[in-house]
Amino acid sequence: MEVISGAAPVLEGETLTGGTVAPSDYAGRVLVVNLWGTWCDPCEREQPILVAAHREAGPDGPFFLGIDERDDPATALKWIEDYDVGYPNLSDPSGYLAYRFGVPFLPATIVIDANGRLRYRVVGAIDRGTLDRLVREASAPRD
Repeated sequence: MEVISGAAPVLEGETLTGGTVAPSDYAGRVLVVNLWGTWCDPCEREQPILVAAHREAGPDGPFFLGIDERDDPATALKWIEDYDVGYPNLSDPSGYLAYRFGVPFLPATIVIDANGRLRYRVVGAIDRGTLDRLVREASAPRD
């Protein structure tokens, strides 16, 4: 886990399931961004953790957003269906967003506070305890 800072990149666009994501969807909420790929074994191990955390947080919890890296959209969509991922996922075929977040390899989870400021980056599979702690810390007011 690494503490990071600065303004988060704007995340918006068409999702893999045909919806859209706009900054207004997550404004004022903690944002959990997970970068993943179907070809990534650790991504497969962590996906159920993210799905469960999203479900348990409910509509008033943090906003979860997946970013699929360098996959065929049909393959990524099958992954979303197989894991019953209930949060939106964008496609990043060029790896541009991974670059913007300073992610050297997958999986990676970025936690952004409700003011749109980068707070934490975890490169490698995240465990539930770490995820919960980082969301809690990002939810607390900063001095």
